[in-house]
Amino acid sequence: MTTTHAQTRALVAGSIGNFIEWYEFAVYGFLATVIAKNFFTLEGESAITSLILTYAAFAVAFFFRPLGAVVFGRIGDRIGRKPTLIIVLVLMTLATAAIGVVPVYASIGVAAPLLITFLRILQGLFAGGEYGGAVSLMTEFAPRGKRGLYGAWQSLTVALGLLAGAGVVALLSGLLSTEALHDWGWRIPFFIAIPMGGIALWLRVNMEETPSFVRQQTQAIPPQAASFASTLKAIITGIGRLMVWSAAGYTYLVIMPTYLQSALHTGFNQALLIAVISNAGFALTIIPSGILSDRIGRRTVMVTAAVLLLLLALPLLKILQAESSTLLIKACVVFIAGGLVGMLAGPGPAMLAEMFPTRVRYTGLGLAYSLSNAIFSGCAGLIITGLIKQTGNLDIPAYYVMATAVVSVIALMTLRKDDHQRSLEE
Repeated sequence: MTTTHAQTRALVAGSIGNFIEWYEFAVYGFLATVIAKNFFTLEGESAITSLILTYAAFAVAFFFRPLGAVVFGRIGDRIGRKPTLIIVLVLMTLATAAIGVVPVYASIGVAAPLLITFLRILQGLFAGGEYGGAVSLMTEFAPRGKRGLYGAWQSLTVALGLLAGAGVVALLSGLLSTEALHDWGWRIPFFIAIPMGGIALWLRVNMEETPSFVRQQTQAIPPQAASFASTLKAIITGIGRLMVWSAAGYTYLVIMPTYLQSALHTGFNQALLIAVISNAGFALTIIPSGILSDRIGRRTVMVTAAVLLLLLALPLLKILQAESSTLLIKACVVFIAGGLVGMLAGPGPAMLAEMFPTRVRYTGLGLAYSLSNAIFSGCAGLIITGLIKQTGNLDIPAYYVMATAVVSVIALMTLRKDDHQRSLEE
């Protein structure tokens, strides 16, 4: 197999698992109101309480991602990226499909939400082992000067997964009656993970191990090259740099449809359409931002995006809230917001890979990413919905994004200007 062929296969094989993961997470987010009604509607409680419980199960899964990043990251740093990515793919696919067969609350009572939550925990555990391996695989195969581009493809699959999830849910809501969607139609998106997983498995079985890992296995690397203290410092710094990406990403790309429905009383189909448009904006800026970061540096691109999110979060939300705003205006607003998140997601994977040496890269970048997502993505729906219920302030989503942007701007300013030009540390 030629080097070019190996790089292309690694790019596709690394991306597809991430696509499946984010497709499923999107489906759960976009079907939150349906899942809340079927599994988390308790006697005497309001609809928003059911929604909060649904998002709690969503958040729990994210908090198991760091554990998965540690467990599977250590395996991946010791036995290789390829076998570990095959293991997490199979387990993640099975856990996703299993959600589609769980009986609803009306059938088995409290066991239903408990089963859903347990499967979400398993998904979080296995998904935690996916990101670090996929980014390691893709950036370690990347030609010098193209790590931003290669890493950006990994982020693009997040956008494509979110778009696919929104598209499938929108299609089902258009083809099925509301009763059919709530009764059995919601299960279909979870079953679709099975054929997706089969294709991904075939691709990963046929890919090669990364050149960096093979070299590292044959070299005597001194222990100080990957000391615990330096790895921990890099993880904490990485969380700070990713904070606004995590918060803004879930606020604008996943939570927004439910916010529009519950807080602004937007119709289900219109909210889904707006979600698709925001994810389209996200997708369109990822690859160009990754390429741009290979030319002018990760710091310039990511700091610019974070500052723009800080300045525009509240004005954009005010436009969404305005009764005079047409669907076209709302579409433009979320398209811009999604595009700004894409400017962070393009250079982000390469930026993370460049922070860790090969022997801890799978674990280190996976843990930084999963911890940031656990705190600032997984809890986004819970925090925003809970604070709106508590305060009645509909500006909470903007304040949430702005607070995280401040921290990320400071952390991103510590990036070296030449990180994109240096070789990955072995």
